[in-house]
Amino acid sequence: MNKSLILRASAMSAVLFLAACGGGGDSSSGGSTPTKPKANPNPTTTVTACSAAGITAANASTAGAVVCMLTSDGEIVVELDKAKAPITTANFLAYVNNKFYDNTIFHRVVPNFVVQGGGMTTGFVEKTGQSAAIKLESNVGLSNKAGTIAMARTSAADSATSQFYFNTVDNSASLDYKNDAAPGYAVFGKVITAESTATINKINGETQFYTGADTPATEVVLYWAKQVK
Repeated sequence: MNKSLILRASAMSAVLFLAACGGGGDSSSGGSTPTKPKANPNPTTTVTACSAAGITAANASTAGAVVCMLTSDGEIVVELDKAKAPITTANFLAYVNNKFYDNTIFHRVVPNFVVQGGGMTTGFVEKTGQSAAIKLESNVGLSNKAGTIAMARTSAADSATSQFYFNTVDNSASLDYKNDAAPGYAVFGKVITAESTATINKINGETQFYTGADTPATEVVLYWAKQVK
């Protein structure tokens, strides 16, 4: 299995990536460009608020901030660690509260690795308007365990902008900080409901577009993300 993660971007923009263990090719590097995945049959939703269970979990959380996301595969509720990752958390919340993530897609899905979003809209169109890149907060005591949320970046340490990913398995051995030469990726929160885990696992289990691809056959939509605490 290929466990390198390259964020989809336009030909003119920087290629962002997560380098993990293992080798293998990547659908965005070389070869012919595949046909785009199908648009989601439910591109919009009438649901505009976090579920009662999500709000209950948010209120019970001791974290300084909680975000609720609604996707075409279900709800995700994440608590954010403002104490250990203040820069990363503030950056993510700014995108959330500016509605940047609304109507984006999870453009990268690698089974038994991660699901990633925050930078593309339907049709694999790159979303523009990102804020300045932020300082990497990877050596702060947070780990890329299953169910955590972290920021993607380029090969430069301090380069994360809007794109994020959820770890679907324990990726601490490959994605955590090791040293200055291998600074890892900044975790800044974790899911806090059973439905959140189920949703992430459902996205991670989406049928791949073609053999070896890390793109779902049908786009997974992130309808909205709201700060609920």
